[in-house]
Amino acid sequence: MARDFRRGDKRLTPLSLFSQSSLTDIVLLLLIFFLLTSSFVTNFGIKVNIPKAESGSTTQNEFISVAITKEGEFYVDGDLTARASLALQIRAARNNKQSQTIILRADKDAKVDDAVRVMNIGKALNLKLVMATEQSSL
Repeated sequence: MARDFRRGDKRLTPLSLFSQSSLTDIVLLLLIFFLLTSSFVTNFGIKVNIPKAESGSTTQNEFISVAITKEGEFYVDGDLTARASLALQIRAARNNKQSQTIILRADKDAKVDDAVRVMNIGKALNLKLVMATEQSSL
């Protein structure tokens, strides 16, 4: 025997307001998590003042990174590399990475000849080349 414990003939009305405070907390926590864990620009701790560009995109760690400082020092994947062994280091980095792309981070005060050297090595090894820049504010 089922009993109806409602008083009289009143029907229960559904809640007209939905509390979104718990959903908002979850979305905020996820947003903070993704902002803190994502890396927009790969920083190797090498001081390179790269030029500015109108548009840009982010990179991933699977690319070969070559940095050129204004003093003419070369860094392949964060390791200081002598000018004479630059081709060997880029070839070794290519064998360790899935991508066949070089990200060139040249200081804007570096010699163009140094950047051209990296470009020639990349072309000889059939690698694509991407020049890293900072997005300028208009």
